[in-house]
Amino acid sequence: MAEQNEKEKPAAAGEDSVKGSEGNDGQHAEFYDPYKESRLTRMGLTFESFKRAPGTTGGQVVSGSQNVHDLEQILADSPMLQQKMKPRHLTMIAVGGSIGTGLFVGSGSALNKGGPAGVLIAWLLIGVMLINVTQALGEMSILYPVSGGFYTLAVRFLDPSFAFAMGWNYVFQWAVTLPLEIVVAGQTVQYWGMDILPLSVWITIFWIVIVIVSVFGTLGFAEEEFWSSCLKLLVAVMFIIIGIVCVCGGGPSSGKYNHYIGGSMWQNPGAFANGFPGVCAVFVTAAFAFAGTELVGLAASETANPRATMPAAVKGTFWRITLIYITSLTIIGLLIPYDEPRLLGASDASASPFVIALKDAGINGLDHFVNVTICISVLSIGLSCVYGGSRTLTALAETGYAPKVFGYVDKSSRPLWSVVAILVCAPLAYLRVATTGTVVFDWLVSLSGLSTLFTWLSICLCHIRFRRAWKVQGHSTDELPFRAMGGQWGSWFGVVLIFLVLVAQLYVAIWPLDGQAETSAGIAEGFFAAYLAVPVMILFYVGGYAWKRTLPRRAHEIDLDSGRKSWLTAEEMNEWRAERKRAPWYVRMYRILFTN
Repeated sequence: MAEQNEKEKPAAAGEDSVKGSEGNDGQHAEFYDPYKESRLTRMGLTFESFKRAPGTTGGQVVSGSQNVHDLEQILADSPMLQQKMKPRHLTMIAVGGSIGTGLFVGSGSALNKGGPAGVLIAWLLIGVMLINVTQALGEMSILYPVSGGFYTLAVRFLDPSFAFAMGWNYVFQWAVTLPLEIVVAGQTVQYWGMDILPLSVWITIFWIVIVIVSVFGTLGFAEEEFWSSCLKLLVAVMFIIIGIVCVCGGGPSSGKYNHYIGGSMWQNPGAFANGFPGVCAVFVTAAFAFAGTELVGLAASETANPRATMPAAVKGTFWRITLIYITSLTIIGLLIPYDEPRLLGASDASASPFVIALKDAGINGLDHFVNVTICISVLSIGLSCVYGGSRTLTALAETGYAPKVFGYVDKSSRPLWSVVAILVCAPLAYLRVATTGTVVFDWLVSLSGLSTLFTWLSICLCHIRFRRAWKVQGHSTDELPFRAMGGQWGSWFGVVLIFLVLVAQLYVAIWPLDGQAETSAGIAEGFFAAYLAVPVMILFYVGGYAWKRTLPRRAHEIDLDSGRKSWLTAEEMNEWRAERKRAPWYVRMYRILFTN
């Protein structure tokens, strides 16, 4: 199986940085060689780096290139973004990228609302659904590592109007989450003292840090994600080990866990905090904790060979869900009762069940170490906001659903004006400081509260439509370089679960846990605070349809070739699979669990 990569090595010295080729259809394609620029320019540290990139690098591997008639045009049909991400970056983005506020802090409020059993039920269901989502996303992203990832796929396989609504909702989600994470970072630092610096100063400091890292573009984000994910995984594993010892009564004699406690917290105060409504209330918290997992679909366009790197990233999601989330949440439910007063009324690190458990155990210093990790995690999610929001905004511009200026990609592979657009939303964090601005800030958060669910829904629906079009147009699933574990039925399962979560959130919006407001205005305010994203999504869809007047394509009309980077035949893929089946059993087992 032949594989062709236009940029396996830099062009020879003295050649132009932009070279042209002419395909069989006579269309001129230009390729840009960033290695002709200085190292500082490639890192984004010179004025030259801010100039528009003159063309695509054509840097993605084309598998089965002997089966295509015009390889140059296939290479030219590549994202403007450069393929700077290495396999280790993609793997750690998938495994640890979304571990942050949702797990370290949000799990405390979830425990208070749903109890230990409610937390596990909600996280397990969302986790199973997300495994199917990432499997479907991996199947499509390996075949189509296109700019904008799942948004661009939604334009192609679903409906441009729905994609417009989902894409802008996704951009707004990250634009609002960025100031939210900056506020949480400032509150996290205040764990060591409210009088060190005012919250507004901490907000400014963290905003500047995010801007500085963003200057380094894709590599800045990728390297930060790699090292911060390593730290988050270390802390999570460390907490799990300490937690098991404490549950068994092996904690310090001066602490709370100096005797065996087992499952006593499940007996008193109990397994469920508020019954069925409590479980429903935890679903959205669990979804928020997993937000960002889909970023691997966006990152596929910035890695040279998704077929080699994406399977490991996709399967890493399973291990993160089972080993990190479920295990650590189980231990939290065994160590802390859901009626613990410190879980109430706080959104900073003081309400983190990780910090509370370590303090109660009497292990000096570890609560501070976890708090530092929470702070770094919050900053990591802030950078994910810039990355995810800017790449989607650029894809919206490329498809005509956003101003063309946001399609600008510079020589350092930064979607420059899209990055700026997300970064200028960060000052919304100052609304949290102003007394009158808190309400505005809370409504902005509500605006995009469910957009992650809409994104996952679109991925599942895209996969269902892709499989249908693939079959109708005479293709076999044997041709696919990576096949989703659950096939299209896994995506249908994801669709059903997402609708159930939306219904659960509707239930909580109508009958909130703290009781309904006494006035009709209060009831309406509570409902829209929890469910505002749904009418906003519908409004965007109507606006997108009124603007472009587009309708979904029939299965036989869907374009299956644009952006495609795997042209392997069923015979070639079956031969490859047969060869791998002849490997020793332990090699096959490793591949099943961790790679393709």
